[in-house]
Amino acid sequence: MPETKVTPNPDTTPEPTSENAAKSHFAKAVEEAKAGAQALGKEAQEKAGAYREKASQTGGEWANEARAKGSEAKEKAFEFAKEGKAGASKAISSFGKMVEENAPTIDDKLGAKYGDYARSAARSMQDAATRLDAKDLNELGEDAKEFVRKSPALAVGMAAAAGFLLARLFRGSNE
Repeated sequence: MPETKVTPNPDTTPEPTSENAAKSHFAKAVEEAKAGAQALGKEAQEKAGAYREKASQTGGEWANEARAKGSEAKEKAFEFAKEGKAGASKAISSFGKMVEENAPTIDDKLGAKYGDYARSAARSMQDAATRLDAKDLNELGEDAKEFVRKSPALAVGMAAAAGFLLARLFRGSNE
C-alpha cells in the first residue's frame, strides 16, 4: 500500500468540538420548541374562540327557550287567573242567592230586622259579583294595590286569615 503524506491544514479555525455541536443542537431545539409553543398557542386561541362562539350561541338558544317558557307560563297564569276570577264571582253570586232565598226563614226565626240584614247582605254580594265580572284582571290588580296602600294592616290581616284557612283546608284533606 502506498504511503500517503498528510499536509497540515492552513485554516486556523478550530474544528467544531462536541461542545459547539451541543450548543448548536440546543439552540436549534429551543427554536423548534418556541415554534411549537407558538403553534400550540395559536391553536389554543382558535379552539377557545370556537368554544366561546359555541357557548355564546348555546347561551342565546337557552335564553330564547327561557323567554318562550316564560311567555307560556305567563299565558297559563293569565288563564288560571281568569278562571279563578270567574269562579270567585260565581261563588259570591251563588252565596248571595242562597242568603236571599233563606231571608224569609231568618224573618220567621229571628225577626224581620235580621231578615232585612240578610237581604241587604245578599244584594251587596250580588253587586260585588257583578263588579268583579265587569273588571278585567289589570283593574283588579290595581284595586288590590290601592286597597293595600290605603289599609295595609287590614290587608295583612286578611292575608293571614286566608293563609290560615288554606292551611286548615289542606291539612284536613291530607289526614
